[in-house]
Order: sequence, then C-alpha cells, then structure tokens
Amino acid sequence: MDRPSDPTAPPDTPSLAPDDLVVVTGANGQLGRALLTSLASQGHRALRALVRSERARTTIESLALQPAPETRIVDYTSPTEMEQAITGARAVVHLVGIIKETPDTRYVEAHEQTCHALALAASRADVPRIVYLSILGAASDSANACLASKGRAEAMLLDDRAPATILRVPMVLGGDDPASASLRRQARASSLWLVGGGRTLQQPIDARDVIRAILAACTAAPGHDLALDAAGPECLSHRSLVLRAAHLYDNEPRIRSLPASLARAGVRVLETVLRRPPVTSAMFDILQHDDRTDPRVCCEKLGLALTPLDVTLADHVGPRSEQPRV
Repeated sequence: MDRPSDPTAPPDTPSLAPDDLVVVTGANGQLGRALLTSLASQGHRALRALVRSERARTTIESLALQPAPETRIVDYTSPTEMEQAITGARAVVHLVGIIKETPDTRYVEAHEQTCHALALAASRADVPRIVYLSILGAASDSANACLASKGRAEAMLLDDRAPATILRVPMVLGGDDPASASLRRQARASSLWLVGGGRTLQQPIDARDVIRAILAACTAAPGHDLALDAAGPECLSHRSLVLRAAHLYDNEPRIRSLPASLARAGVRVLETVLRRPPVTSAMFDILQHDDRTDPRVCCEKLGLALTPLDVTLADHVGPRSEQPRV
C-alpha cells in the first residue's frame, strides 16, 4: 500500500499509514490528547487510547475525534493486559509518568513497573517500536528520586527486548497545560517571587514539536534504539523567560528573589504536615534543575525544525493563548 505524505514526518522516513495501529498510553494527559488529535486530523483510522479509569475514558470521548480512537481501560503494570492491548500495533507511545509522588502513585509504579510490563508485552507481541517520553536529566544514578526512577525505566526499554526510542524533554509549553498556565500567571503579575531570583536555566519546547518528534520516532528504523535529548531552540534563565512572556502583555513585573534554601525548607515542612503537599522535594528539585542541552542531535535524527521560542510564547502563553479556540 502506498503511504500518504505526512508533513510532520522527517525527510526519507516512512510515515504512518492511516491503518497502522498506534497505541497511546496515558492518552488522557495533555500530550496524549494532542497526539490523538493530531493523528485524527490526518485521517488516521487505527488509534487505540489506553487509560486507567472511566473518568479518563470520558476525557478521551469528550474530544469527539473523527476518526474516533478505540479507548480501553487497562492496568499498565500488567504484562498480560498490556500484551492484549498492544498486539498488532505499529508503534506504542508510552506517555505514563509523574513528577510528583502521591500516597496512591509512587515513582516505581508509574515509571519502572509500567515500563517493565510494556517491554515484556511488546517483546511477546512483536511490536516494531516503543516511543517513551522521559525527562531531561533522567539517569539511574541521579540523586533525585524521580530522575533516577525515570533512568531505570529507560534502561528497561533499552534492553533489546523490543526496539525503543527515548525522548527526554524539559518544560513543554502547549497552552493547555500547567506549565503554560503558570508562566502566563507570572507574565501577567505586577510582582512575584522566584526561587533564587529565577536563575534556573530552562529550555522549553513547544508541544507541537514534541508531537512531531513522537510521530517521527514511531517510524524509526526497526531494531535501532535511540535515547535523545529533545529541547527548545533557546536556553535562558527562568527570570528571562518570564520577562520575555510578560512583554507580550506589555508588562514588566517586579521580580523578587526567594532564597532556594528557604524555599526547599518550606517544601519539607509541607511534606511533613500534609498528606498530599502541592510540591514535594523531588518535584521541587526537578523544577529547579538546570536544563541545558544541544537539541541538534535530536533534530538531525528525527528531521525536526524547532519552533522559535517567541512563536511558542505568543501561541501558548501570551494574550493569543487566552482567546477561545475554535
């Protein structure tokens, strides 16, 4: 069958055919919904969304996509259920992950147990490609519990049981997500406190570029495993990022410095007194992690052209992002 051209596919890379089954785990998340929407808009007829609850299933159904994806409720940690859910897939996109542990969901469950089950299921089902979204800075020997867990999860997928591509991403801006909403609030504020005055380095990437990277990775050469650091075209301090976004509102907020040691101590107190604190120590350290990487290798491997930061901010953070979407 001749495959139709796909504008998001890199040069000389076969694109997904409309009947190639693509399975998406964590499909009810922001990127999962964006990926399903992108594929449906291209007329992709073979989509399967995996979720963990009826509420999540309703989230997918409310998108009213045409063609509509098949939605299944599964236990991501069960190799048997996962094998049944991914058999026949051309690619499995694994978007399950957390940066904050809760009493109900721990890192080992969300990352390592799900990747172990997926790797085993994919090897049994002979899936040609797994694409896993990880975090920039993930490493099994990291002192950060989340990044270490992500690193161990990556290793489970790169153990040659099934071909896999790992995409490590920093802050993702897509307009309809917590990171974009937080940056929008900061950009509109008259004054705000930033940890360390906003010295943390950030390299935000446009959600549309992440989707393009995922789709390109779905058709990577069989048997060729990759671990790629994906990031935006500019690395800048959090302070500079806020001021850049604030310019879109003709605003110049007064930025005050909150000592990192004081902020970290406050997080530890919240962990002590609250069962579900808004921020945990591991999450805080990820948010304060310096993101600095050269995205050229990822772009060359996947044939990507990154969206300029000013375009990302205008589309996803500035006044334009607050207009109703048709």
